[in-house]
Amino acid sequence: MIAALFGGLSDPLGALARARAQLFLWMPVALGVGVGAYFTLGVEPRWPIYLSTLVICALSLTLCLRGAAWLRLPAALIALAALGLLLAGLRAHLVAAPVLQYRYYGPVSGRIVKIDRARSDLIRLTLDRVRIDRIPPAKTPARVRATLHGDQSQFSPEPGAQVMLTANLSPPPPPAAPRGCDFRRTAWFDRLGAIGYTRAPVMRVAPPDPGDWAMAAHRARMRLSAAIQSRIAGQPGAVAAALMTGDRSGLSEATREVMRRSSLAHLIAISGLHMGMLAGFVFGLVRYGLALAGRPALIWPTKKLAAIAALIAASAYLWLAGPAVSTQRAWIMVSIMLLAVLFDRRALSLRTVALAATLLMIWQPESLTEPGFQMSFAATTALIVALGPWTRAARHLPRLLRPVLMLVATSLIAGAATAPIVAAQFHRLSEYGVLANLFAVPAMGLVIMPMGVLAALLAPLGLAGPALWAMGQGTAWILRVAEWVSDLDGSVLAVVQPGPWVIPLIALGALGAILTRGAGRSASGVLIAVACALWLRAGAEPPALLIAPEAQQVGLMTSQGRALSKPGAGFISERWLAADGDPASLDEAAARPAFSGARGARIAQFGRAPLAHLTGKSATEALPAICAKGGIVVISSKIEAPTGLCDLWDAARLREAGAVGFSATGEVTTTAQIKGRRPWTRP
Repeated sequence: MIAALFGGLSDPLGALARARAQLFLWMPVALGVGVGAYFTLGVEPRWPIYLSTLVICALSLTLCLRGAAWLRLPAALIALAALGLLLAGLRAHLVAAPVLQYRYYGPVSGRIVKIDRARSDLIRLTLDRVRIDRIPPAKTPARVRATLHGDQSQFSPEPGAQVMLTANLSPPPPPAAPRGCDFRRTAWFDRLGAIGYTRAPVMRVAPPDPGDWAMAAHRARMRLSAAIQSRIAGQPGAVAAALMTGDRSGLSEATREVMRRSSLAHLIAISGLHMGMLAGFVFGLVRYGLALAGRPALIWPTKKLAAIAALIAASAYLWLAGPAVSTQRAWIMVSIMLLAVLFDRRALSLRTVALAATLLMIWQPESLTEPGFQMSFAATTALIVALGPWTRAARHLPRLLRPVLMLVATSLIAGAATAPIVAAQFHRLSEYGVLANLFAVPAMGLVIMPMGVLAALLAPLGLAGPALWAMGQGTAWILRVAEWVSDLDGSVLAVVQPGPWVIPLIALGALGAILTRGAGRSASGVLIAVACALWLRAGAEPPALLIAPEAQQVGLMTSQGRALSKPGAGFISERWLAADGDPASLDEAAARPAFSGARGARIAQFGRAPLAHLTGKSATEALPAICAKGGIVVISSKIEAPTGLCDLWDAARLREAGAVGFSATGEVTTTAQIKGRRPWTRP
């Protein structure tokens, strides 16, 4: 079967031997299979499993180096997959940090290491060097995050400052649904052990330490962001600051939403597009600037000097923009391309992409599970594959039309490559995303990034004003495009959440179609077809009943869509409706006919059994009468002596199970069953 993947049915051994030439391209695929296998395990591996995997890796590597020619490729792939699992496990244990075990209210102090904005448009602080009253240092989270409510007008957050606040903290929340996104895993790798909020004024205990070089880039970022926003007013200034510095704390939720709805959200997260445009502009500026030197330019290696200058600029951009994975990924890609120029190699190729993906998975294996990693490499790979056919076709096109058609083609190709990932991760697609990118992306390359570079060069001379004005016009244009597209009828298409194997199968099928020939491409097409069938099946069989992990909400599927037991529980309710592919608002879902009764005792019918959702102070008193009727009862309190007359889901049971889903036939699925017992899922 392995041989068939390489189109060598008539000569399988020879096909395997010839396929070794493509091992470099298969390297990130095999490594990713091992990393993915680690994250799909239901139980954290113990040391005998790691030891066995290490032995398999060593034996496979030996066969790869010393075995028969036809054995070397399979052995190399097995060794890389085993290495991927080992790296992911090692990373998970290296970042291990305490997680808050219960709800806490009281004093919290720490150093500000991140400033951003919550969905509610409120400022949010991430602290390290945390001290929490009554919690010993060994059990204190390495980082906590708190949203600032109330009047904070007297407090101006500054990176590196020591602050104290009175906060409500809790552990990172479990998924909203059994198969939902697991924020706890993301928090684990970010070493974020508690999240919460404060309503009291934040006190500044000490200013930033000037000798704290770890925070120097963050301080420079915030100062530059403030300077940009002081010269470019409103949300255009906030967008400009986000593009040039990575500081997105000035962006309002309304701006974020229109950018998401128009498929332009990728423009406000520093990624390959930004890094490539900046490096490309600096490369062209330096190269053509050196060409003006006349005769010496014929002797100087102007191309390599320009590559060095672009590499320095990209590295400075990385330092300023911060350690976001998307920025790191972009820097690695650009650096590899510029180094290829320095060593007279082809700068843009599948080998460049393979090397960048491999380095990232070795450095941060968890990035494989993140949408940014998946979309970035999907788009880049698709564009490189299409580059050859486009170059040949462009020769027959009118010269003046080539840039416009190139922009349309790249938007279509990148959009098609990332569409399954966007739909799976965010449960919606922008119907007019290509149109929005067609109008917005040129402003990035022709106005915003060049003017940003010029502003940086002219700022020491006090002449950055005109460049900043032009940059502000560019970001204002992007916002107008985003608002226009997001307001179009049917601008957003709701998509049902796929099953867990859909995106891996699509990815393997797409990679197989690119890297194999003959029967291998046919097999790749089968994988993609199976993935699409699984996706359609998920849409046809959504959970008939969902219970929130802390009994905040109950959702019952009806002929009109999912009905909510009550308004509120906004984040969880939104996740449920999005996963169903349901565009209804929370108020519309709560108004659907299914539940009745008082606010604290909502009653419905699940099949032939009664269903009740009890909340509030009177819930415990109402429980005996409700439970006597049988059926399913959800209550937000902990019941010390539960009766056996009903299927009771109280606070204690839900704490162990997490979110709960029922199929139409009554089959129960819980978060604990799906996510397993991993370091980030332990209560």
